[in-house]
Amino acid sequence: MKASVVTPNSYTFSFICKCCDSFEAFKYGQVIHGETVRLGFGSNVFVQNNILNLYAICCGNSGLAWKVFDEMPERDVVSWNLMIGAYMRHDEIEAAIDLFELMPERSIVTWNSVVSGLSKKGNMELARMVFERMPERNEISWNSLISGYVRIGDMEAAKCIFDQMPKKTVVSWTALITGYTMIGDLETASNIFNLMSFKNVVSWNAMISGYVQNHMFDQAVNMFHLMQTDAKCKPDQTTLVSVLSSCSHLGSLEHGKWIDSHIKKHKFELSVSLGNALIDMFAKCGDVENAKSVFHKMASRCIITWTTMISGLAVNGQCREALSLFDRMQSEEIKPDDVIFIAVLSACAHGGLVEEGKWVFEQMVNEYDISPRIEHYGCIIDLLGRAGKLEEALRFIESMHLNPNAVIWANLLASCKIHGNEEMLESVARKILDQEPSNPGYLMLISNLSASVGKWEDFSSFRVAMRQHGVEKVPGCSSIQVGDSVHEFLAKDTRHVQRKEIYGSLHSLNGHLKAVRMFTNVEWSGETKIVNQRTAGII
Repeated sequence: MKASVVTPNSYTFSFICKCCDSFEAFKYGQVIHGETVRLGFGSNVFVQNNILNLYAICCGNSGLAWKVFDEMPERDVVSWNLMIGAYMRHDEIEAAIDLFELMPERSIVTWNSVVSGLSKKGNMELARMVFERMPERNEISWNSLISGYVRIGDMEAAKCIFDQMPKKTVVSWTALITGYTMIGDLETASNIFNLMSFKNVVSWNAMISGYVQNHMFDQAVNMFHLMQTDAKCKPDQTTLVSVLSSCSHLGSLEHGKWIDSHIKKHKFELSVSLGNALIDMFAKCGDVENAKSVFHKMASRCIITWTTMISGLAVNGQCREALSLFDRMQSEEIKPDDVIFIAVLSACAHGGLVEEGKWVFEQMVNEYDISPRIEHYGCIIDLLGRAGKLEEALRFIESMHLNPNAVIWANLLASCKIHGNEEMLESVARKILDQEPSNPGYLMLISNLSASVGKWEDFSSFRVAMRQHGVEKVPGCSSIQVGDSVHEFLAKDTRHVQRKEIYGSLHSLNGHLKAVRMFTNVEWSGETKIVNQRTAGII
């Protein structure tokens, strides 16, 4: 434009300033600022407001923004709002409030920006005081305060403001639902959701993601089916990512495939987040080929994509392929992070690739200068332990720059049991008990290992200690998919609504199994007699 000798106007600078929205773009912003002064726009309040906003966003502090504001020959309410916003952004609450009090006139935008800024910073006492002083309020005023209380988990105050709100909107209802899911009160969240006269996709997403965050994955899937039945809102990518996460945790491949077909049917763009969720679901459900297919279809990938695929290959036994994929990632000049190294080292441990694992660990430390976390050390201990290199694993633990925790020792303990090293087993068990004497998982592990090597006195003492401390092992859970629903069960579970029919069927099956076993034993006994007679004849 400059080369064509076309003179810019105030709108030109407005658009150009919007391009500078990060610290990296600050140098361009300074050039633009110089151009505005050179071309005589230094006294144009519209242009100077854009420059002020540029400094407020791009700078690491509010100093330069204040300098622009202070030198402005003319200011309007937007100028004051921008400067207050700059102070809020940089946690200079006192300066923001002082400037707010100095304002010659305040618009509702000013009041809202202060209430919203204070709410986002968690200063709810001050936010409430400003809110109470407002001459008029709109939907944004009420929602800012509700969201602030939700953010700090004060649902009693949030509900109180919500009840006072003269005209409740879908945003208000959704904020309240989100708050109750955050504190784990899904029953109240569900009741509020059911009271809503109008729901949008964000409301449905709040409920579905709330179930996912609280590990109620079957309810999340059921909520998704209700959304489909309701048919008033179409699911978006956020919905699908949440439901796919539920399918991953439930191991529900049937639901996962249905969502995959839904994505294809409605021609959803395979974004990075959606692609990652699909890969994770297929890999965790054991369908590695479909996981690979999604990976190859993705137009763009992030480090999470590569990590998810490598981890998926590893847990499904394709450990060498996982390492090959890691090599390919490096050849594409994508810099690995500490998380992907955990996935690669886990692949080495699962595949028994000792030398490869050592090389990957060395590469992480020396080539990429990544300081090992306890998880990286745990992978190497697991790798060496599985391979029977217990002494080397112990030396590695002693060389760690971090203090080994109970998880590290538990890894070594399991390897001692596998390879029958009773001497090391005792010393390692002692270290675990010194660190976490009341952990039910570790107490159960140690007592079972004591029994496996014939140390019944130790086994009994551990069991007595568990009972005395009231320690119970968290029970495992089984799940089964029937039609559109996933049912979860614990041992001796009595929560299911059809428990009478289920236990009746189990009792019947047990009867059939006993009959078959008795018949098999009779047949086996008869065969044994014949074999013995033949053997005796030969002798």
